Amino acid sequence: MSVDAALARPRPGVLQRVRGWLANPWAEPRALAVFTWLYIAWSLIPVIIAVQFSFNAGRSRSTWQGFSLRWYISDPDLSVLHDPSLRLSLIQSLRLAALTMLVATPIGVALAIGLARWRGRAAQAANFLMLFPLVTPEIVMGVSLFLVFTYLYDFVPLGTWAQFLGHVTFSISFVVVIIRGRLFAIGRDYEEAAMDLGASQVEALRRVLLPMLAPAIFASYMIVFALSIDDFVISQFLSAGAETITIPVRLYSTARLAPSPALNALASLMLFATLLAITIAGLFLRAARRRQAIRKGSAVQDLAKLEF
Repeated sequence: MSVDAALARPRPGVLQRVRGWLANPWAEPRALAVFTWLYIAWSLIPVIIAVQFSFNAGRSRSTWQGFSLRWYISDPDLSVLHDPSLRLSLIQSLRLAALTMLVATPIGVALAIGLARWRGRAAQAANFLMLFPLVTPEIVMGVSLFLVFTYLYDFVPLGTWAQFLGHVTFSISFVVVIIRGRLFAIGRDYEEAAMDLGASQVEALRRVLLPMLAPAIFASYMIVFALSIDDFVISQFLSAGAETITIPVRLYSTARLAPSPALNALASLMLFATLLAITIAGLFLRAARRRQAIRKGSAVQDLAKLEF
């Protein structure tokens, strides 16, 4: 009788099975995976569509007309390679990102080491002031820097140098946060052991601490590069003429008029540069893991979790 009753019982519907699947406390957290993939799709699909139409053979940005490199190099007038305004924007963004990366990261590393080793009430105030640019609205930072370079430090003209100093100003805090996190994870035991073995403070810093900070330092380089090449507000406030317009500013100013797929190509190049920086960071972390004989996990997981 029980077998017949079980066979006669109606099978649960799709909605009931999904509800039971999600409500099972012993199952894997599949709902989180579903939401994660939905978010990834929602975030990446518009970007993929924009990149796709940068390779469109025609001028349309909504109808696919075949694959072509017209808007990158082929079109003699409107491509990124041949359009002077788009080419200048690309060069200016890469120039600012490279300069900011090379200057802001060493300053941030030195500042993070100093703040981590500094003790006293003044150190707490300095740590608070160092985090201030992180919580300041970027529009406030842009207006402040514009007023500073216009009325206070008027010997620095608006343009490339003002943009460079502005990018360095807001990038240093990100470097300090990353390096200090790694410093607190390392502790002072290795430095003290090196000095017990006869090394000076400078030698302990150069031979012990800096090699252990190398992954965090390289991550700081990549993050500063991405922040600088993606910045819009500060670059807009401190620009002076068409020669100092960056890619985000060019995209904003041109997209409101009669845009062509060349703008998609310009944005795709900015995206490719950022992905290249992340790929280089991942390869560096992979090499560092091999040198340190770390087998658990992967470099991609370290990069995603920012466990430097």
